[in-house]
Amino acid sequence: MTEVNSPPRPGGWTRFVTARPRLSLLGALVLTVLAVLAGSGVAERLGSGGWEDPGAQSTYATKALEREFPGSQPNLLLLVDAGRGSVDDPAVVAEANRLTASLAAEKGVVGVGSYWQADAGAASVLRAQDGHEALIAARITGDEKAMGETLDRITSALRGTHGPVEVKIGGGVAVRHEMQTIIQEDLTRAEMIALPITLVLLVMVFGSAIAALLPLGIGIVAILGTNAVLSGLTRFTDVSIFAMNLTTALGLGLAIDYALFIVRRFREELAAGADPSTAIGTTLRTAGRTVLFSALTVAVSLAAMLLFPQYFLRSFAYAGMAVVLLAAAAALILLPAALILLGDRVNSLDLRRLFRRGRPAPAPGDEGGRAWGRTASLVMRRAPFFALATTAVLVLLGLPFLGVRFGTADDRQLPSSAESHVVQQHIRDGFPGSPGGGLEVLAEGGATRAQYAAYKERVAALPEVARVDGPLVNGDSAYFTVLPKGEAVDDTAQNLVGELRATSAPFETAVTGTAAVLVDSKHAIGAQLPWAVAFIAIVTLLLVFLLTGSVLIPLQAVLLNALSLTAMFGAVVWVFQDGHLSGLLGFTSPGSIETTLPVLMFCVAFGLSMDYGVFLLSRIKEEYDRTGDHEGAVALGLRRTGGLITAAAVILAVVMVAIGTSRVTNTKMLGLGIALAVLMDAMVVRSLLVPAIMRLTGRATWWAPAPLRRFHRRFGLSEGESARQAPAAAPERAPDESAPDGPGRDKVDAHG
Repeated sequence: MTEVNSPPRPGGWTRFVTARPRLSLLGALVLTVLAVLAGSGVAERLGSGGWEDPGAQSTYATKALEREFPGSQPNLLLLVDAGRGSVDDPAVVAEANRLTASLAAEKGVVGVGSYWQADAGAASVLRAQDGHEALIAARITGDEKAMGETLDRITSALRGTHGPVEVKIGGGVAVRHEMQTIIQEDLTRAEMIALPITLVLLVMVFGSAIAALLPLGIGIVAILGTNAVLSGLTRFTDVSIFAMNLTTALGLGLAIDYALFIVRRFREELAAGADPSTAIGTTLRTAGRTVLFSALTVAVSLAAMLLFPQYFLRSFAYAGMAVVLLAAAAALILLPAALILLGDRVNSLDLRRLFRRGRPAPAPGDEGGRAWGRTASLVMRRAPFFALATTAVLVLLGLPFLGVRFGTADDRQLPSSAESHVVQQHIRDGFPGSPGGGLEVLAEGGATRAQYAAYKERVAALPEVARVDGPLVNGDSAYFTVLPKGEAVDDTAQNLVGELRATSAPFETAVTGTAAVLVDSKHAIGAQLPWAVAFIAIVTLLLVFLLTGSVLIPLQAVLLNALSLTAMFGAVVWVFQDGHLSGLLGFTSPGSIETTLPVLMFCVAFGLSMDYGVFLLSRIKEEYDRTGDHEGAVALGLRRTGGLITAAAVILAVVMVAIGTSRVTNTKMLGLGIALAVLMDAMVVRSLLVPAIMRLTGRATWWAPAPLRRFHRRFGLSEGESARQAPAAAPERAPDESAPDGPGRDKVDAHG
């Protein structure tokens, strides 16, 4: 044991990051200032779409219609309200025609039409059933930024009271623009909520105000770096505005997590008598190596979203991987430099002594550790019960997900008071058919009037069709507008998409529209999902094997991680789809879940769960290599990391809940859902299920066939400073937490 516990000589990485700590921190300050400059105004360059498959039939048809028939797909709707009067009153007609002409004269606006200028068939769906409201429809052209600028320019003259009518602005472009504005405001508020609460929690974890400020400082650096990364990404690819919420949360949460583990281990080493240089060396070889592994596992889960064609998902992969690596780099480069300069002063300003009233302070790294050790011992004594009970509860919580219904993001993502939401709700409640939500059928290749007429009759005869308009012909291209019975994206509309695509025609057809985009998006996700899950599973299995050298532990890690997500998915359906707690949480349930959200939440939550799994497993592996006592290693690993993992999970959950205070439903769902997944993983799976399963598998937990053992000895990594084969006769028991600590226990704790 003397050889194992002797102070190691500083390695190359330790010398590199601590050789000139003041210079390192000065460089970090300069880079942070540059990041602030580079990331300023990034939100204005982010998009609010990205749910469609760029290679789908609906995307092709949409682009063709925009090219050949610019006014075919209105994205701007003006709700003209005549109050108690009728939209057919002469004064209302005159004012409505004036507004229509004014809108048509605006630059960047095409395809302007209205109830007052439409033919009898189209006019019927542009007039409310009570006769008090009607619509003016148009299309704003250009990319998302140009459309937003045009909308800002024209709406001030259109919105509000005009003689006998009042005008409200709606339509897809207004929904996206309002969503983007609200998300920017909510993100600033979330940061203001999360930072002070996080600081208080860190003080509670460390006691020392100095130690608490270090993770928060690393987190702020990661946030500022995140904005710079997002700004750079927008110059090469589309990035969703939603990515800013999640990457900011990950940047802050993971940077604090990583800094927590490094600062905690550094303080343990100081408490064991090491000088600051030796303590940093041990910390980087142990907790630092685990942080690197953890960052890789999170990055792998996020990288799986690159397999999907929607830029909404791909933008999270680009930005998420960048911010995870940035958070790890800040924790592994800047933090050691700060710790070298601080030395023993990292324990200064112990604020908890104000509440101890003369009681001695716990040793750094052992705050609450005995309780976690006793929990592990209890769980392992009743391992079958805890394994079955915990699994049953998690499965039960996930059952609501069996009733999931997938939909598309619309105005109901916005608060009920948002103007564009008000307009769309008026249309849903008071207008016949689905204005602005119909299906367009693009016809290419040319045809005679008789052929177009025959095709129109076949489409009109379909049971889901309310009305068919067209064709509007331009050379060899034409298009029909098909209004489904019911809402724009309900099951009827989605079934109609398939029937339209199966309807025979003497020309090439392509179907687009909101329901068609949803159908194509669901197909694209369904096709790529097995590959994404396989990618995450295979790479995670490999990384955990390299860390542990076990065949069984990687399988356990993947399965238990997946099980830990059941509560999140069940809650998402029960709350956000079915509308339970909608009044308390302040959102309008659309009755469905946006198609890409479960994929995003799975990738993020799985990575974060593996983050905590790696920290626990690496410490158990270190103790098992050192003592050869399987149950003792599990108990001591949980004792040493249980409180810290829980604290890290609570801090990350605080950040995600702050994001979840957003007024946009998808962002609220993302933040609250991932917060729930993180807490369930740390407090239930890591505390109860992992020790129970490892007790049931016993020493077989560490088994690997000879070829894989040789592979691990050559390429594997482990957290311990020195690994050795476990003694064959090592006792298989958990430490007796009720016994007083003797010399042997002191030696174990000092090493830990």
